[in-house]
Amino acid sequence: LRAVAQTISYEVTLAIIILSILLLNGSFTLSTLATTQEYIWLLLPSWPLTMMWFISTLAETNRAPFDLTEGESELVSGFNVEYAGGPFALFFLAEYANIIMMNVFTTTLFLGAYKTPMFPEMFTISLMIKVLLLTTFFLWIRASYPRFRYDQLMHLLWKNLLPLTLVM
Repeated sequence: LRAVAQTISYEVTLAIIILSILLLNGSFTLSTLATTQEYIWLLLPSWPLTMMWFISTLAETNRAPFDLTEGESELVSGFNVEYAGGPFALFFLAEYANIIMMNVFTTTLFLGAYKTPMFPEMFTISLMIKVLLLTTFFLWIRASYPRFRYDQLMHLLWKNLLPLTLVM
């Protein structure tokens, strides 16, 4: 029940941030978003939205410090206990595929997707490097920060992130 509340709560913030970025862009297409960021990434003019987006994606993908479903008290009756071997590996791969897809979306929204001013023909490598750096940052945060309590997690969203997102 807590994981569902966490997911739904942080999806509201993600949706508002996406709408804000699309208003800055002026269009709802990803190709226009990439064209908008030819000269300056949206990371720079909208850095508060970028920070809130990154925190929300950490919470959305259930990574530390927001991994309440993997806490010691939840592991006793959690869904992970029921799976071993192949099904557990599939769950594990699905979690990391979710992280990579969120980082691809983050790169598209804020880091200019595949546009690089110096080497425009290396768009695939540029996208992969940006996604790899963001994924490394995800893992670094997981190793560096302790787990939040549930009340701290919800306080961060409802008292800090959501009002700031609505103002921007």
